[in-house]
Amino acid sequence: MQGRHLLSAIALLGMAAQPQACELSMALEQWPPYLYTQPDATPGGLDWELAQAILKEAGCKLQVQAELPTARRQRLFEQGQLNLMLSASNTPERRRYARFSVAYRHESVGVFSRTATRGQFQNISSVEAVLDHKLSLLAPKVGWYGADYARLQPTLAATGKLSTFLTFQQGLRMLEAGRADLILGDSGALRHEAKTQGIAISPLPLVVLRAPVHLMLNKASTTPADLERINSAITRLEHQGVLGAIRTRYGEP
Repeated sequence: MQGRHLLSAIALLGMAAQPQACELSMALEQWPPYLYTQPDATPGGLDWELAQAILKEAGCKLQVQAELPTARRQRLFEQGQLNLMLSASNTPERRRYARFSVAYRHESVGVFSRTATRGQFQNISSVEAVLDHKLSLLAPKVGWYGADYARLQPTLAATGKLSTFLTFQQGLRMLEAGRADLILGDSGALRHEAKTQGIAISPLPLVVLRAPVHLMLNKASTTPADLERINSAITRLEHQGVLGAIRTRYGEP
């Protein structure tokens, strides 16, 4: 009898020693080519494929909710009702309520012209040069695009050389209509949308920002062990070349 009780106690201790399942939840968003809904209604995109590989390697389950407005998605994440976001920048403000994985890719912000006019701008290699040459610029209305742009943005706006847009579709149509000389934004997203619209654009020899992006986990509804699993998975998959192969298929370095 005592032996049975002892075996039961050992079994319970063994169960308690097992790490809890890593269960994550996120909402879809439309951010091609990184994350978007495909014609068959399934998620797709570079970040989606990278996250799927990482979470599978980490042994994490993922529950995906339908697309939500940006503000509501952010609010639910901060409350812990959603606990995973992709392609996140690690900022001091976010560290109050979130923990971040090691980087799984880098984002690049560039400046593009219409291909037909690219010869005029091949000597533009800094944001300061855009200002010095009195060139007009289109840029996203919201978001962080590097310290150089943040420093010069007020001057560009004050001199009437800056126009903003809410979507890359809108911004590229403005560029095609001749509303500005140049357009600034996430390089992958601009290339993807330009290809979709059939608009020929070319990059200037100017990288405004290159920065790591991370998986962002809500602190209250995930554990340090969850993060450790994910970081270990990213490290293994990078070493094996799995993540690099996915990035290469999307034209990412």
